Amino acid sequence: MSRSPGTPRLLRRLNDRAALELLLTQGPLTRAELGELTGLSKVTAGQLLARLEERGLVEVAGERAGGRGPHAALYAVAPSSAYVAGLEVLPDSLTVGVADITGKIVVEVTVNPADGKDPVKAVHSAVRRACDSARIGISQLRSFVIGTRGVVDPRTGDVRFSYDLPSWHVGVLASLRATLGASVTIENDVNLVALAEHRYGAAAGHDDFVVIWAGVGQGLGVMLGGKLHRGITGGAGEIGWLPVPGEPLPTDVQHPQSGSFQRLVGQEALGGLARQYGVPGASIPDQVRHGRDGYLDEVAGRLAVGAAAVAVVLDPGLIVLSGDVGRAGGERLAAKVEEAVARLCPSQPRVVTSGVAGNPVLRGALVAALEEAREQVFSDTV
Repeated sequence: MSRSPGTPRLLRRLNDRAALELLLTQGPLTRAELGELTGLSKVTAGQLLARLEERGLVEVAGERAGGRGPHAALYAVAPSSAYVAGLEVLPDSLTVGVADITGKIVVEVTVNPADGKDPVKAVHSAVRRACDSARIGISQLRSFVIGTRGVVDPRTGDVRFSYDLPSWHVGVLASLRATLGASVTIENDVNLVALAEHRYGAAAGHDDFVVIWAGVGQGLGVMLGGKLHRGITGGAGEIGWLPVPGEPLPTDVQHPQSGSFQRLVGQEALGGLARQYGVPGASIPDQVRHGRDGYLDEVAGRLAVGAAAVAVVLDPGLIVLSGDVGRAGGERLAAKVEEAVARLCPSQPRVVTSGVAGNPVLRGALVAALEEAREQVFSDTV
């Protein structure tokens, strides 16, 4: 087992890491403020800041007026000390977001992945374009997290199965790492939405909750004890295959549209329901957004079948509706789903709509990438 070379070095590393975390969450801070928050003397805090400034991790970000003496310098984490990339891969588009180490998104670009047959080439091209727009080099990216539809094997990190993205298969991760570096991770898109909701959205402050993705396909992100639950094979959350009363059981798991719950709440089912109620709209989200109570009650009742099944097994306390349909329905749909779930199961969880602004998959990918990059950068400061 490896050991730290010595206690003073270990203490400096721990102090540096604590200081950087404080500067991210509460900064900018003066030397005195940092010393008070960390319990370090002003001299030790000054030495720490000088060490981090020399390494390019901290910079002076202004001054704070004090008493009669000179103004105190304010220190902050240097945004340019590292960058990360988050990506969302869809059949017809590839979106890349680049953020600095503080979490500020500096650029976001969406490209057409051409024929989609070479995912490594498409990702590399999109990342290079994003870096060019941000005027940084690819070498400055410390972590890449890619969100895709389908099942990602948590043991290997490879995409085990994706109906919509057949070229994303076992072996793609190794090729991406050979091209972009070892810090590439692939994650299920709805799991990333759960990370975004936990950090920025409706689930902030909740360590036990689920995200139900209602859209073209149905998905589930599960957060238990503040950690994602992926399952042994990565299949946790494939709620589209949930057996439901009145719908035929799946006949071929290679085709998600054959899943029972997918049949109940998928595009074809909700489109037929809109026609039955005479709801206008160019798309399913438009119809949900503007639908009247009768139609929306029926949509909520169908979504509640899946929500109740999750609630009686996991008892998460909080269910977040996301996806095109969930976000379009907003709080109105969420309230109706909550009422319907309360009639179906005893746990009676709260149901709310997504609170993440912008692209929730991309935001979640950046959350995961920042955690990885900060671990790299902040854990090796001495």
